[in-house]
Amino acid sequence: MTFSFEIIHRSSESHARLGKIHTPHGCVETPVLIPVGTQATVKSLTPEELCSLGVQIILGNTYHLYLRPGHDVIGKLGGLHRFMHWDRPILTDSGGYQVFSLAKLRKISDEGVTFQSHLDGSSHLLTPEKAIEIQEVLGSDIMMCLDECTPYPATHAVCQASLELSIAWAKRCKESHHADRGALFGIVQGGMFQDLRAQGVSALTDIGFDGYALGGLSVGEPKAAMLDISAFTLPLLPSSFPRYVMGVGAPEDLVELVSLGTDMFDCVIPTRNARNGQLFVSAGTINICNAQYRDDEGPIEEGCSCYTCRSYSRAYLRHLFMAKELLAYRLNTIHNIHYFMTLMSKMREAIRQGRFDLFKRGFYAQRSR
Repeated sequence: MTFSFEIIHRSSESHARLGKIHTPHGCVETPVLIPVGTQATVKSLTPEELCSLGVQIILGNTYHLYLRPGHDVIGKLGGLHRFMHWDRPILTDSGGYQVFSLAKLRKISDEGVTFQSHLDGSSHLLTPEKAIEIQEVLGSDIMMCLDECTPYPATHAVCQASLELSIAWAKRCKESHHADRGALFGIVQGGMFQDLRAQGVSALTDIGFDGYALGGLSVGEPKAAMLDISAFTLPLLPSSFPRYVMGVGAPEDLVELVSLGTDMFDCVIPTRNARNGQLFVSAGTINICNAQYRDDEGPIEEGCSCYTCRSYSRAYLRHLFMAKELLAYRLNTIHNIHYFMTLMSKMREAIRQGRFDLFKRGFYAQRSR
C-alpha cells in the first residue's frame, strides 16, 4: 500500500475534519496524537500495551537512533518496525530539533549542521541528504525534512534567514528522497511572523510534499501566540494533504488545533508528565505525589476504564511514585496514554456525528468544575 490521505468528514461548525492516512503498515484515523518513542520505545510500555491503548502510530527520533545504536545496525536487523516489534506506522523526525537543542557544539552552514554528540562528544555532519538516508534505512512510513528550528524569541531577520535555509534544505530533501520508501513531509518555519509563515507555505507547496507540518512551535512562546500563528497558517496549507502541528500536546491545545483543522500531533506530555507524577483527568490534572492521596483508595479518575484505574488506588500509585518504583512509571504512563487516546477518539467521533462544537463546550465545562 502506498501513502495517501483522504478526508472522510468535515465539521460544519468549525474547520475540524475526520480523515484517514494510508501507509504500508496500516491506516491511521485522524485527528491523531502520536506518542513519542524517542529511542525505539515509548518509555515503559510494550508495543502490545500501546496497541491495547489504541495507539495507531508512533514517532521515532532520527538523531537518537543515528547515534545509538546506529541506523546501519537497525537497517541490518530489518528496519525499525522489526527492530522494535511494532507493525503499525512509524513517523520519524529529521533530527534537526535535537541537534539544535541537545548537541554540545554545533555549526550551521548551507551544507548542513556539524555537531558534537551529547553522548560522547564525537563530531558529526547532518545534511538534508543524510537525514533522508537515515530515515529511509530506518524504514519510516512518514519522514520529515531537515529544517532549522527557529528559537523564541527571534527577530524577523533571524527568522527570515532560518526560513530560507529550511526551504533550501527542503528542496534537497525532496531531491534525495525515494518516493517508494515512505512519505516525506515538509516543515513550515517562520517564527511568529505571519508574512514568513505565508512565504514558507508557498515555497514548500511549490516543491510538493506528501504532507505539511508547522514547526517552531512549543519552543517557549506564549500559548496565545502559538494558537494565533497556527490559526493563520493552517488555512494556507493545501486542504487535501495532512496537516501536522509538531510538538504540541496539551489537551486544550489539541482541542483548539483540531477545531482549526489540524490532523496530526506529537508530544512527550503524556509520557514525560506520567514519569513526573502528573496524571490527566477530565477536570485537568492531579499530581500523585500530593499528600492528600496518601490513603485515598479511589482510582485516578472515577469511570476511567484504563488498566491502572481498574486495578489500583491513588494511595498505591502515590506509594510507588514516592518509593521511585519502576512500576509507578508504567502505571502512570498507561493511564496518561489512555487519557489522550480516548480524547482523540472522542474528537473523531464528535466530528463524525457532526457535534464537535458540543464536544468542545463539554470539554471545557468539565475542566471548569
